[in-house]
Amino acid sequence: MQINRIGRIQYVEVNFPGASCSTQGFTTRHEGVSRPPYNSLNLGMNTQDQQANVEGNRSLLARAFGVSQEALVTPRQVHGNDILVINEPNEDYSHFLSVEGDAVITNQPNVIIGVCVADCAPILLCDPEKKVIAVVHAGWKGTAGRLVSKTVAGMQSEFGSDPTRLQAAIGPCIQKCCYEVDEPVRKAFIQSGIAWDSCAELTAPGKWQLDLAAANRELLMLAGLSAEAIQQSDQCVCCHSEQFFSYRRDKDESGRQMGFILLKP
Repeated sequence: MQINRIGRIQYVEVNFPGASCSTQGFTTRHEGVSRPPYNSLNLGMNTQDQQANVEGNRSLLARAFGVSQEALVTPRQVHGNDILVINEPNEDYSHFLSVEGDAVITNQPNVIIGVCVADCAPILLCDPEKKVIAVVHAGWKGTAGRLVSKTVAGMQSEFGSDPTRLQAAIGPCIQKCCYEVDEPVRKAFIQSGIAWDSCAELTAPGKWQLDLAAANRELLMLAGLSAEAIQQSDQCVCCHSEQFFSYRRDKDESGRQMGFILLKP
């Protein structure tokens, strides 16, 4: 992964080996129109930023990759386990903005699917053989709910994807150094069958530092992906205030970056 620029958009570019059918990456907070404290590429609809600024930023992102703003699809994220599947063309995709979900799967070209994050892990998936893409919003609740595993299974059941042929990327998120969690989180992970000791470190009685990216990497491999097919950013959004938004750091004054993927025609 490396920083790239297209149009006015600065983003962390992801290249999937052997997958020329898609374009994908993770936006930074730079080159948008929002003013402090949401400066400047805030893409989150559920922030206290002015709606016109968010719409302007989303338009900049869509146009940079050659599609209309109506073809930028982000569901209404609720930290749940529902997956939006788009399997047919639409004249206007904007109605999907009101659909609750924390993952999107599609086989439709010229549609940017994305999830907005400010600490949670954005995860991109691509099946270059079947030409199917997906994006996942994985906070601790989505991770404990094994949402990324369910998304891989959805790609398989809906479009015939072979998990062993998928490519994945886990984008910038809050890292272990800044993510302290407590017993309810530990209990949810253990009940879900995730190896807690492999992704969390005890730092005080009833307190752990959680590695969200490591937990989702484990889930991807359990779902059938090879280790070599999973790219992972080591950038902590909470540490790098100059580059990324972080809700844990900035609370209600935080904007949102986006993990996005576009299937080419």
